[in-house]
Amino acid sequence: IFPRSILRLPKYDYFSVLMAQMTNTFKDLPLSPTLAQAVEELGYTHPTPIQAATLPQLLEGPTDFLGLAATGTGKTAAFGIPLLEQLNNSRREVQALVLCPTRELALQVTQQLNLLGKYKKLKAVPVYGGAGYGDQISRLRDGAQIVVATPGRLIDHLERGTISLDKVETVILDEADEMISMGFKDELESILEMLPPQTYNTWLFSATMSKEVRRVADRFLSEPKVVQVNKTEMLSGTVRQIYYKVKESDKPDILCKLIDMEESFYGLIFCQTKSLVADLASLLANRGYKVDSLHGDKDQVQRERTMRAFREHRVNILVCTDVASRGLDVKDLTHVINYSIPRELDNYVHRIGRTGRSGKTGVALSLVTASHMNLITRIENMTKSKMEPGTIPNRKDVGTRKVSKLLEKFLAVQNPDRVETLLNEEWTSSLEKMSKAEIAARLLTLTFPDTFVDRDKTQQPQKVLGQAHAPAADHGGERRRRRDGREPRRDREHHRDREHRRDREPRRDHGYRREAGRSRDSRGERRHAGRNEGRPHRRQNEHRNYV
Repeated sequence: IFPRSILRLPKYDYFSVLMAQMTNTFKDLPLSPTLAQAVEELGYTHPTPIQAATLPQLLEGPTDFLGLAATGTGKTAAFGIPLLEQLNNSRREVQALVLCPTRELALQVTQQLNLLGKYKKLKAVPVYGGAGYGDQISRLRDGAQIVVATPGRLIDHLERGTISLDKVETVILDEADEMISMGFKDELESILEMLPPQTYNTWLFSATMSKEVRRVADRFLSEPKVVQVNKTEMLSGTVRQIYYKVKESDKPDILCKLIDMEESFYGLIFCQTKSLVADLASLLANRGYKVDSLHGDKDQVQRERTMRAFREHRVNILVCTDVASRGLDVKDLTHVINYSIPRELDNYVHRIGRTGRSGKTGVALSLVTASHMNLITRIENMTKSKMEPGTIPNRKDVGTRKVSKLLEKFLAVQNPDRVETLLNEEWTSSLEKMSKAEIAARLLTLTFPDTFVDRDKTQQPQKVLGQAHAPAADHGGERRRRRDGREPRRDREHHRDREHRRDREPRRDHGYRREAGRSRDSRGERRHAGRNEGRPHRRQNEHRNYV
């Protein structure tokens, strides 16, 4: 009955999984009137599985808690509702701490808690890096009861003395596995060690139970109640997974075809590297798509501007790295596309968890090269779900879909007579020689040149995009590594070292006379003209004594 990941954990109350009181609606929960009103206004009627199993236990009273559930299953409300019920709005001090791995997740958790706690007059403040300290300090001084923070910035505030955690009663570790995988394990433990011992309860929520997460749970949780929701059921029930076997150089064109085949595409495209994100976003923008990018090199102002445009549907495609696979909670995403399969397969679950949230359906598409086809089987085994092989649409399929979508707009055009007055005799005589179908076809060709006009593939940056992503480009280096067991130098570093050696050890000048076609550089080296430039003539030394 119990997953092995839980049975390996000592001292945990395994039977809480079976004995958890499941609730059918939020009205069945013993909520205060003010909190129940906020829940109803947010449209919460039926809890998700993690909420149904978690809320009754956390509302009973103080306890340590371990919740295991996939991303996108409603964990924020699962811990937010009982947290707000426990807080005292008359105390203008920090009573709860929520730790998040990313700035985006911290902002979204803060927004959700403020919406749920608005009638109880409870305030949550986000504390994250990339933003100024002044605004955060002023909000903290206003008397926030909840601090939602990323580990690094929280430690900065603690060292500055601008945050006091002496009165904290509940600490929540949201997406604990992601915080640890991002390298925040030491900061996480340092923060927990700074808190007054035995004065607070710890609630840990995670999508996976790695060895590092287990160590943190064993160290900082005392006889916790445990709830796990099978993440594979959430994936197979709400997200349709399709993969396409492609060549690396064909990925950009196939990606555009998949987007064009959808009635209304609103989703994320995940790439492995920041350079690939920039190249792909530029390519899509040049082809007329409303696209933006999100990666680690963007500062907080840029990230917030990008997310605002995406949420307001001014941008319907967001190309991003795995920095966005956690913490992004955008409503009604229709698609997630894996332009490149993640190196760590756990990230696959987090990526596609961006769509099909809260019981809604979504589609996850993956572009897979022949060398990565083995990852499909590994993903299926990990998630206990089935991925469908997809058929790549051809140009006719895409053209038919585009033309059919444009017909409604074509018929809705108002005041076409204004354009008719602009047609001169040359236009009139040309149109008289064409049929109506030919006129429509010519206009559609101008409207969709990428679909109906043959492009010279040599002019497209597919090869650059593929090279930016290719995971095993250094075949020669791999052969050298196997041959002598040593790690080969990168070509760029080797070239740089060779240049430094040349600067430090210039060739000796033997005093040759400058002749026609030859000259000397600043180091006294000869530079020969013509095909043999840089090569001394083999008979030159024979004439040395006679020059």
